[in-house]
Amino acid sequence: MDPATRVILTGGAGFLGRVVTQKLIDRGVRPEHIFIPRRADFDLTTEADVARLYRNAFKGAKADLVIHLAAEVGGIGANRRSPGRYFFANMAMALHLIEQARLDDLHHRGGKFIQVGTICAYPKFTPVPFKEEDLWNGYPEETNAPYGVAKKAAWQMLDAYRLQYGFASAYVLPVNLYGPHDNFDLESSHVIPALIRKCIDAQARGDKEIVCWGTGQASREFLYVDDAAEGILRAAEVMSDPEPINLGAGFEIKIKDLVDLIVKLTGFKGAITWDTTKPDGQPRRQLSVDRAAQRLGWRAQVSFEEGLKRTIDWYRANPSPR
Repeated sequence: MDPATRVILTGGAGFLGRVVTQKLIDRGVRPEHIFIPRRADFDLTTEADVARLYRNAFKGAKADLVIHLAAEVGGIGANRRSPGRYFFANMAMALHLIEQARLDDLHHRGGKFIQVGTICAYPKFTPVPFKEEDLWNGYPEETNAPYGVAKKAAWQMLDAYRLQYGFASAYVLPVNLYGPHDNFDLESSHVIPALIRKCIDAQARGDKEIVCWGTGQASREFLYVDDAAEGILRAAEVMSDPEPINLGAGFEIKIKDLVDLIVKLTGFKGAITWDTTKPDGQPRRQLSVDRAAQRLGWRAQVSFEEGLKRTIDWYRANPSPR
């Protein structure tokens, strides 16, 4: 990338954002040309704050690239508790960021908007592997549908802006991410960090068992955070229209097998109890990654077991308060 490129990176201080930031710098972008809006300073769900962001990010100079990573998201429990908030916050952020970029003439200056979507947008019973052309063939899994629909609506907004205004953009759909610096809060985390924390904390307390949600028969696919960041930046470099592109590792694993693997890698010796009163979520998830290979020249590089080991090692060195 051109060292002079000015980038607004929402969510840049987060789990995925910190890796995207470093990869931008590795590509030659000057650190002072990467603006990361902080929640304390900008409420991205409000039109006024997003307009102020575009005016003030570079002290009068304008952004060349907007990468929208920021999201309000969590696991099944968090989605069940806050469906309204998850729809509003994710819809409002995308709505205002895209419209204000248009008003800022981003596209007329050769700039581009990158929207990170979610595989929660896929229909509940999408045939495996999920192909991008299946996105509208049914309703998403109910527990995270508000979040998924909001993210899918952002894609439609970008496509409409392409048709009417010539707005340049890209739209990628990463599968479930994991890696160092993930969210390990048991109230809002996704399955991998939650399981790692449960096993390691149980070891530290001397617990004889851990409790897992559901039946363990649902399957998921997981992508290491560094691979996801690389895919996003490849989209920024080569795409100019929001054709949806899956970012995945090309495999699926049953939650039961995932638990067994994390138990093995952490060394937890206790029993596994399944709370079948809790939901499994979407029955299966695995993405077709052919389009990413064709359009982006991108494939995941970090093996699943290696990624898990790195994540476990990081959490051992940075344990959450127990």
